[in-house]
Amino acid sequence: MEHDILIPLLLTLGAGLATGIGSAIAFFARRTNKRLLSFSLGLSGGVMIYVSFVELLQQAHVTLTAEWGARSGEVVTVASFFAGILLIGIIDRLVPSFENPHEAHMIEEMDKPTQNPKLMRMGVMTALAIGIHNFPEGIATFTTAVENVNLGIAIAVAIAIHNIPEGIAVSIPVFYATGDRKKAFKLSLLSGLAEPVGAILAWLVLMPFMTPTLMGCILAGVAGIMVFISIDELLPAAREYGEAHTSIYGVVAGMALMAVSLILL
Repeated sequence: MEHDILIPLLLTLGAGLATGIGSAIAFFARRTNKRLLSFSLGLSGGVMIYVSFVELLQQAHVTLTAEWGARSGEVVTVASFFAGILLIGIIDRLVPSFENPHEAHMIEEMDKPTQNPKLMRMGVMTALAIGIHNFPEGIATFTTAVENVNLGIAIAVAIAIHNIPEGIAVSIPVFYATGDRKKAFKLSLLSGLAEPVGAILAWLVLMPFMTPTLMGCILAGVAGIMVFISIDELLPAAREYGEAHTSIYGVVAGMALMAVSLILL
């Protein structure tokens, strides 16, 4: 059992720590590769949307219809899917809204830091907002990987890609406020650690009560969470970098990549 839990936990930790990659890119890259960021975010969204509808929702439906029968199983699957959307939607509404943590930020903003203490609050609140958003993503990655390691890897990679710009979003205002690269990097990394915390909570709270019905509901709920994240965060952020067509190419590439992966696996 310990071995079964270790890989999902490591996958979730890796996805969360990708905010640190974004922070490092902000400090060491000379300019923003808008096309690459736009394509990557689109790719991440494509992977999430395809996995959600084709695999997670389908697995949930099979599991729940086996437990509840055709009609009731379908109702529970659909209800769980929209419950996932409702959950992440509520979290989105409760997060401080004065600073959008998913707003596109450019590395060029790092060139002329103006020691502005007010920006420290913006950086901390952005880190808090991203941390709250990352919490259900950690649960999603972990529970999916427990059920299917291959799917868990795909979701972890998709979430890691989308955490990179979030690392930039935390680092820039903190660096502006303090001029301290280490402090900006640490806060950025800390916001990503909400994902493994979510995974550990899922392990401690959900795993002791795990049944086929609960797993089916979780998979459908995770599908809802990831569809919402893709539509609300990833795709708008991808287009914000000014590469609209590139982001759509990324979405299609992500879907194709996931489709081929599922066939081969």
